[in-house]
Amino acid sequence: MKSIVILDDYQNVALTFGAWDKLAGRATIKVLNRHIASPAELTAELADANIIVANRERTVITDALLATLPKLELIVTSGMRNASIDVAAANARGVTVCGTSTLGYPTAELTWTMILAFMRSLPKEVASLAAGGWQTSVGMGVRGKTLGIIGLGRIGSDVAKVGQAFGMKVIAWSRSLTPEKAADMGVECVTMDELLARADVATIHLLLNKDTKGFIGADKLAKMKSTALLVNTSRAQLVDTPALIAALKAGTLGGAALDVYDREPLAADDPIRSAPNTLLTPHLGFVMAENYAITFSQGVENIIAWLDGKPTRVIEPNAPAGH
Repeated sequence: MKSIVILDDYQNVALTFGAWDKLAGRATIKVLNRHIASPAELTAELADANIIVANRERTVITDALLATLPKLELIVTSGMRNASIDVAAANARGVTVCGTSTLGYPTAELTWTMILAFMRSLPKEVASLAAGGWQTSVGMGVRGKTLGIIGLGRIGSDVAKVGQAFGMKVIAWSRSLTPEKAADMGVECVTMDELLARADVATIHLLLNKDTKGFIGADKLAKMKSTALLVNTSRAQLVDTPALIAALKAGTLGGAALDVYDREPLAADDPIRSAPNTLLTPHLGFVMAENYAITFSQGVENIIAWLDGKPTRVIEPNAPAGH
């Protein structure tokens, strides 16, 4: 009988999604509800695991960790890309890595939740009302303002449609974006410099790779309006975080709405927590019942297929990182 360990099930819900009962008699299941950062502790928890189920990119699975897990045979991750897993190292050690489908719209919906919440100062107002207070701020609308989409892929396109529905001018930049493709979507194709200069709200929806790591640095932040909002629900490493904090403290950037961080879970003393004009959420973009239903259901399917000697949704090395 195989041993399965499910990682980072923060909400303790993994077993409520997917037909795990189909593995009865074939595997045992252990669920870890907290993130384990210590390599030694993680090795101890995974020592007997034949199968690891990774919940997105919450735990980094390196060659060094794999070397301590001789019983490991299969890694199943939510999503068909996972920058936290060294797939090549896993394959070299005889470990198969399989993925699942994911939905794009949960992240797009969260992006808009964050934009509107920031513009109307909702966290501050909700806290004030809960404490017995009343109105404390004057909000801003999005109608008539310019929305800049950095990366007009699956998620970026959904974000653009909502911006259009709100009456915003939508501009976009992607390396592969053409004026013709943009025009078909009712979006204006612009250079990166123009997007930064014009956008009242700039939102990032790029894949993370060697070319995009640190893509938004001090030089690009300096080109943005001092009143602009930067939104990142994609990957933290796309932005130079120290440069972002510096811009916020200097007042050269209007604000930042972030759902992703260089190190997660976010440490209590992380500098971004005390940066001014921020709206911070704990990486909720992926966390939606509809997504969990797909990823854990397909995760069970992947395990059954592998046990039957017919692995499915196999991830190859060097797949680009991102959603």
